[in-house]
Amino acid sequence: MENEKCIFAPGDFKNEQSVRWCPGCGDHAILNVLHKAMARLGVAPRNTVVVSGIGCSSRLPYYMNTYGMHTIHGRAAAIATGVKTARPDLTVWQISGDGDGLAIGGNHFIHAIRRNIDLNILLFNNKIYGLTKGQYSPTSDRGAVTKSSPYGTTEDPFIPAELCFGARGNFFARSFDVSLDTNLEVLEAAARHKGASVVEIMQNCVIFNNRVHAYMTDKELREDHTIHLRHGEKMLFGKDNTKGLVQDGFGLKAVTIGEDGYTIDDVLVHDAHNPVNFLQQQLAMMDGHDLPLAIGVIRDVEAPTYETEVENQVNEVKARKGFADLRDMIMKTSETWEVK
Repeated sequence: MENEKCIFAPGDFKNEQSVRWCPGCGDHAILNVLHKAMARLGVAPRNTVVVSGIGCSSRLPYYMNTYGMHTIHGRAAAIATGVKTARPDLTVWQISGDGDGLAIGGNHFIHAIRRNIDLNILLFNNKIYGLTKGQYSPTSDRGAVTKSSPYGTTEDPFIPAELCFGARGNFFARSFDVSLDTNLEVLEAAARHKGASVVEIMQNCVIFNNRVHAYMTDKELREDHTIHLRHGEKMLFGKDNTKGLVQDGFGLKAVTIGEDGYTIDDVLVHDAHNPVNFLQQQLAMMDGHDLPLAIGVIRDVEAPTYETEVENQVNEVKARKGFADLRDMIMKTSETWEVK
């Protein structure tokens, strides 16, 4: 059955379950935007599957009027892979936190990306284990003081974008829980991309890691510490877009237009569709300190998808061998024996 394209409202993707996240949790905003994105995409709820692992974010399938699977810790990508491969006609969303997706689920995360399975992977990153009450996670900053690191962590974190690019990812985008318009933009783009799409959403845990992203998300700081990338547009940021990114040798540099001889012509143009990911990876690795954190769609490149290649291979073998189904295959091969 092919996905049906018709008109839906956000309410069509909501169910009657009471949402049980802490008041003020960033997950509330993400859930609401996801409902809106699904409505705008026009895929029927019955043709949509939402798969999650374990964690606060992984409660999300309970609040969807779609098919949903709340699986085991770290295995969301594995289950989602099976769903999409068995039913490539369905639209599959994977919901994972930074712990669920990058710790116990890290292996599944990178291989789902490497295989380029047509999944929409939403990675909620609050840099903490929230459900288990405040232990440091794979994305916690070095020196972070948590319940499991009372004197500060002594290790460097994973950067989700770096894992995505290292696994030969073809789609990566980023947003904040409080950036509702940007969330809607990247979720729609991720769903329309054919292949594995990773959307990192910088999310706030009000209980165990409150304001961890505040140096970029606070309204008075956001314009100077983030840059919203759009394909084909100049890389401008700051109040009134007076700053821009320019090439500096093999790296990037933030400059003020009109100072030190820099003009608008020196500012780089974003190319999300370039198959060579060198510049895109540099943009994705900016952290909001020396260079602004990149939000929006950073990479969006088409490539063959796993489930399509598997389906094509199965059909080709069936046609060549003359198999109609599994029983037919068994009966037509010599690899059988009779037990008496």
